[in-house]
Amino acid sequence: MNNKFFCLSIIYCLSSIIFFTGCESEIKNLNFQQDAANPAFINRSMMALTQTIKYDLFAPMIASRITYYAHVASYEALNAQNPKYKSLSGQLKELGAMPKPQQGLEYCYPAAAVKAYLRVGKKLIFSEDSIAHFEKQIIADFKKIGVPKDVLERSLSFGDTIADAIIQWSTKDNYAQTRSMSKYTVTPNDPVRWRPTSPDYADAMEPHWCDIRTAVMDSAAQFKPIPAPKFDTLKSSFFYKIALETYKTVQDSTADKIATAWYWDDNPVATFNAGHVNISRKKIPPGGHWLWITMYAANQKKLDIYQINEAYTLVAIGLFDAFISCWDEKYRSNVIRPESYITKYINPEWTSVIVTPPFPEYTSGHSCVSGSSSTILSKFFGDNYRFTDSTELQFGLAPRSFNSFNEAARQAAVSRLYAGIHYRPACENGLIQGEKVGRNVLEKIVTH
Repeated sequence: MNNKFFCLSIIYCLSSIIFFTGCESEIKNLNFQQDAANPAFINRSMMALTQTIKYDLFAPMIASRITYYAHVASYEALNAQNPKYKSLSGQLKELGAMPKPQQGLEYCYPAAAVKAYLRVGKKLIFSEDSIAHFEKQIIADFKKIGVPKDVLERSLSFGDTIADAIIQWSTKDNYAQTRSMSKYTVTPNDPVRWRPTSPDYADAMEPHWCDIRTAVMDSAAQFKPIPAPKFDTLKSSFFYKIALETYKTVQDSTADKIATAWYWDDNPVATFNAGHVNISRKKIPPGGHWLWITMYAANQKKLDIYQINEAYTLVAIGLFDAFISCWDEKYRSNVIRPESYITKYINPEWTSVIVTPPFPEYTSGHSCVSGSSSTILSKFFGDNYRFTDSTELQFGLAPRSFNSFNEAARQAAVSRLYAGIHYRPACENGLIQGEKVGRNVLEKIVTH
């Protein structure tokens, strides 16, 4: 009898464990929608994609294309049923109506947004496995907060549908056609035009980028800057004087100016000398730097997931158009780089602080995208929004605080002069060019 009672007790206990365990699995997190609306999901996705772009060594303008389409996908998925936010359909060039979720069914739109963002990003980068691994992790995190299985699966499927529409739209922007266009031809012994620079003497980067479909600009030349300074070798000429300024800026540089040059370097591969050894270090491109700035500023202000997603998208649109505008001017004016001019007409032993990138000098690309980003962020956060940027901490550089986005943009622009890779007019006029691009984004895009 005792043995029987003991066995029945064991069975009862096991049954109770199974019963309560089963009940526990059915318990729903009634706040899963609120928990899923954590900006960290969008922030982590942005960081994962920009880090992958860094490791894949995409040129800055190509990187801007990747983040442009990814953020548009995220925006459309997150706000598919949000009455506060307007779709970008009909506002961005050739972007048609977006797919809609099924009526009467529940969705977790942050999960859909992350899925759309990562699917587009994965399609446009090389290291697909890296994004796929991150995607599994972040989907697991949505499960951990209790998003019901059917809701999560439906949301992820909807994110895929949005991504498919954005990917299809992206194929018509003329990018594929520019891959097979002719290379830039260097005219032998031409002292005026851009030519390859040391140490790699690489071919000109993306000479046909102006042929890419714009986001909201009427054309690549809509915000054409004032003409570049006229080439001249006379010591009394304006061109010689601005070249001499770049030369002296590097020769008489201070530790602070050198640090500023490296802080805003943002080249896909940053090269520097350590004794007799050249060391290369992968870095986040200029557009990625400004997206990280957006994240830090938004986190500081405690923006919700919808607000930060909107900010990312507007900045990404501006970055995309700014690179197209800048590259249109670069290959029109075709200005020789300081390295080529200074070593021939001022001092053959001179070297710049950072490696000169392989494309014409005027205008400064970093200045242009900084002008666009700062203009958009100033409208979004305010003209005198103080923030701290910790983007470069991963590269061993201390965080920097700024009293405004415009202050940061001006520092980014002048850093190219400190680095010895631009003349002052390219920095100043590039900044103005970018500001015009940014204002155009704000005028053309209506989010709510």
